[in-house]
Amino acid sequence: MGYKVLVVDDDDPACELLEMALRRLGHTATTATSAEEAIRTLQEADVDLVLTDIKMAAMDGLELCRRVNELSPGMPVIVVTGDSSMEAAVGALRAGAYDFIAKPIDDKLLAPCVARAGQAGFLQKEVRRLRAEAGNVRPAGEVLGSSPAMKKVQELIARVAPTEASVLIFGETGTGKELVARAIHERSLRNKGPFVALNCAAVPATLIESELFGHARGAFTDAKNAREGLFVQANGGTLLLDEIGEMPIDVQAKLLRALQEKRVRPLGSNMEVPYNARILTATNRDLEAEVREKRFREDLYYRINVVRVDLPALRDRGSDVLGIAHHLLARLAADRSLSLSPQAAERLMAYDWPGNVRELENCMERAVALARFDQITVEDLPEKLRNDRSGKVVVSAEDSSELLTIDELENRYIERVLKMLNGNKSRAAQVLGLDRRTLYRKLERRGMHIPTHAQNSAERAQPPADQQTPPPQSSQPQPQQPAAAAPAPAAPA
Repeated sequence: MGYKVLVVDDDDPACELLEMALRRLGHTATTATSAEEAIRTLQEADVDLVLTDIKMAAMDGLELCRRVNELSPGMPVIVVTGDSSMEAAVGALRAGAYDFIAKPIDDKLLAPCVARAGQAGFLQKEVRRLRAEAGNVRPAGEVLGSSPAMKKVQELIARVAPTEASVLIFGETGTGKELVARAIHERSLRNKGPFVALNCAAVPATLIESELFGHARGAFTDAKNAREGLFVQANGGTLLLDEIGEMPIDVQAKLLRALQEKRVRPLGSNMEVPYNARILTATNRDLEAEVREKRFREDLYYRINVVRVDLPALRDRGSDVLGIAHHLLARLAADRSLSLSPQAAERLMAYDWPGNVRELENCMERAVALARFDQITVEDLPEKLRNDRSGKVVVSAEDSSELLTIDELENRYIERVLKMLNGNKSRAAQVLGLDRRTLYRKLERRGMHIPTHAQNSAERAQPPADQQTPPPQSSQPQPQQPAAAAPAPAAPA
């Protein structure tokens, strides 16, 4: 990532050398030959960080550092000094410098120093922006996020909400499927009616039919009174069937009929009851694979999957992690003015979040409980975040030996996608934007094998014809085939 660096030195040749070095490293450099000129530039130009010499006439680098911190809080300042002693370092840090670097300056030392300072400045700006946004009152049912993936989700919600179309919400556990369902309800013409949600995985199979359709008095033991089901309770509003992939197959047939006829028959009753509710469904299962395995009815799948909303995992949403974290801080610590330190924000961004938004909420709740200052520090985060060194592939700017080839990056990404999808190669090919033949060829060429917890139908399907391997040769001797008859010799002329 290239940063906009303001170089300050009253020695013109030194300024030019630093400017050229920064440009070689991919940054943009602006020069100032005095501290006063640097202050004017900061007020007029967009700058990410300051790189200043310590010894200058009129105002030295340490005083400039103090002035920068007053004018632009959070702006990183790197002090360049000819003295590499501990006293010089302490003096620079006391003046508010982010870091210091000793002369002569080498590109190998300058590159990581500028990268760290630029990243710290970026996170400071992002933290301030998100903290200001989190203080604003958000309307009920708003789906947070400004990443491209979430903007697509928000646009789809806005388009489908005013309709009566059935919506299937797909996403990993903890991504906020119920929140999306509530957002659709809030923006629909039914928003004055009730929003009723049922987690199909949390209800025993013997009771789910009664929960959905209700029951008549005496329908079963302890049914002393008649009871309305959730379909009728949601009249005029919206019913969310969460984790619908967990619904027993025998109940699916009755659910399909209820969706088609807009009527339900309570258990133990001979009368059908009409209902007027919009039905939304959600799942973290691959329902297409479930249909192929005969664990989910195909006709029901097409009935509920008129419009599909795919929720991205939190690890794929970029800086949305910080936006959600600040929103949670504003809600969890309404009586305190808490924000994230740049170091804590960096850990949140680097973590892979297998539990998605639910795990982030747990993390922020813990941090609020343990915070001793007005900022959440790294020490306030869970131990697995503090010690995490896995997850995202990071290209180090400090050691060229850690740089990866394009092939290696592709290998790692393919492997990660397959692991995230539990080895489902058909789904992985869709995510990677490849056809299935191409993915098989890449896996075979690299000798990659991803173990799965359960073989699904996509795994059991035969590979494409050009990928099929011949059957192994038997060790038993094979009967000799009669040799083809030799052609008869030509008759003499």
